[in-house]
Amino acid sequence: MKEVILDTETTGLFVRDGHRIVEIGCIELEDLVPTKNQFHCYLNPERKVSEKALEVHGYTDEFLSTQKKFSDVVEEFLSFIENKTLIIHNAEFDLSHLNNELALLGKKKINNENVVDTLALARDKFPGSPTSLDALCKRYRIDNSKRTQHTALIDCDLLSKVYINLLDQKEPKLNFQNQDNVKLNMNSNEDKIYCKKIIKPTD
Repeated sequence: MKEVILDTETTGLFVRDGHRIVEIGCIELEDLVPTKNQFHCYLNPERKVSEKALEVHGYTDEFLSTQKKFSDVVEEFLSFIENKTLIIHNAEFDLSHLNNELALLGKKKINNENVVDTLALARDKFPGSPTSLDALCKRYRIDNSKRTQHTALIDCDLLSKVYINLLDQKEPKLNFQNQDNVKLNMNSNEDKIYCKKIIKPTD
């Protein structure tokens, strides 16, 4: 099963205030294991970045003015996410901005049915506890020291690790179905393909 971890950075919080996307990051997962396929771009939002957003991601108007527009990358982006489940932290935020960009170009909006919101998963699993990406990294002891500012690909990488933990799938599943050369003798002692190493505590 292929999934896409997705994150965006924007000029501000709300579409209704005319805010636009300045960065999109996507990391593809196959059976919960990151593949080499990624999609990443900076975007010219054709408007100024709010002061609060600048504090979050650090992308200046001068830097963004030299980047491609969403219309230049939309087909590549849609092709990358096609027929894949999207994994997003606080999906309502990212989808509102993505669907606004798509609507401006007369494109079909992203269907909510193909989206998993890790914020909702975390709130269900840990009611009353902090569920920000940083809080979940701390809970699961995931190193987020590189996250000095919000950048889409770094956030995607962290979210991919958080997502696996939220599913209680600490180790990616190994799929041998497509390997024709793998033959297993289930009656032998070699039927244990994979196991965790047991480490006994010292005194």
